[in-house]
Amino acid sequence: MPVRKLKPTSPGRRFQSVSTYSEVTKGKPEKSLTAALTKSGGRNSYGRLTMANRGGGNKRRYRIIDFKRQKDGVEATVAAIEYDPNRTCRIALLHYSDGEKRYILAPRNVTVGQKLYSGADADILPGNALPLKNIPLGTLVHNIEFHPGKGGQMVRSAGASAQVMAKEGVYVTLRLPSGEMRMVHNTCRATVGEVGNAEHENESLGKAGKNRNLGRKPHVRGVVKSPRDHPHGGGEAKSPVGRKKGPVDRWGNKALGQKTRSNKRTDRFIVRRRKGK
Repeated sequence: MPVRKLKPTSPGRRFQSVSTYSEVTKGKPEKSLTAALTKSGGRNSYGRLTMANRGGGNKRRYRIIDFKRQKDGVEATVAAIEYDPNRTCRIALLHYSDGEKRYILAPRNVTVGQKLYSGADADILPGNALPLKNIPLGTLVHNIEFHPGKGGQMVRSAGASAQVMAKEGVYVTLRLPSGEMRMVHNTCRATVGEVGNAEHENESLGKAGKNRNLGRKPHVRGVVKSPRDHPHGGGEAKSPVGRKKGPVDRWGNKALGQKTRSNKRTDRFIVRRRKGK
């Protein structure tokens, strides 16, 4: 889907580009598949700020997405392609032959009227969901489960896809968009094809107000703060971080390049880390 550059009628619109929404076929969402979406403003259940630079933004409702795709053998027809304010990709409204309606992530090249299926016997076509053991090597997939039956958790953003690289025993090796090679159990489900709206990465916000509409507040660098507010603060004029122990966050924890992964329980499933590290 192409991106449209706006006319420079103001400084804010001069560098702004937006989606053409050419593939969106329906305006208002299916009311039965939406839910209220409350905002935390970056605060926890005690009202304390635990995530900075969050708050405000446009009010929106959540679209209930079927990440599990467990209606095996039931034919589904793509009734509409819709915009979802909660994610970068589009969503597709499915009408099942038994009368049920569900939302899924809209795959690339899936159009209104197309028939989709899920289950081990489904064809290898974009939009169909199968267990990984039934998907041939080299196939591009998305919406991949970490644990069988839990629902897709990996590769869900616009334009993303993973590739089935190898099968050994009860595990399937996938090459993820980051370059990481990871083993996943072969009974985990995935959807064939790439996620749609790949041109999302070419969109430009153009002005600070667009960020505020998304619920992102301004972020102030530590080096321009005072020493009492941040360890990087202080100094005359423009000063570098200048710390022997390297850059840190506001509370003195190592930052900017410090590895944060500590899930050693699943390290054995990573065949190769991203970027060859």
